[in-house]
Amino acid sequence: MADYILLMRDDAPVDDNEGWDPYLRTLKQKGVFEGGSAIGEGICVRKSGPAPAISGHLVGYIRVTADTIDQAKLLLAGNPHFEAGGTVEIRELPRA
Repeated sequence: MADYILLMRDDAPVDDNEGWDPYLRTLKQKGVFEGGSAIGEGICVRKSGPAPAISGHLVGYIRVTADTIDQAKLLLAGNPHFEAGGTVEIRELPRA
C-alpha cells in the first residue's frame, strides 16, 4: 500500500459541508483514511531572498492509503468537493 494525498482546490461551485461526515466515515470504514483537514491561511518562507506567494488555490487535503493511484482516484466517489465539480489533485507520498 502507498500513501496518497488528495488536494482539494478552491474551484467547487457549491460547498457541501454536510457531505463530509458520511464521506470520511466511509473512508474510515474501508480502513484507508490517514487524516485530513481544511487548509487555512499561511506564508512561504526562505532562508535567503524573497519567497514566492503561497498556493492560494488549495483549500483542504485528505491522506489515504491505496495500492495504486487509480485506486486512490476511486476513493473520490462521494467526496463532496469532487462531486460538486471541484478539482482534486492526487499525489503519491513516497516513503523514504
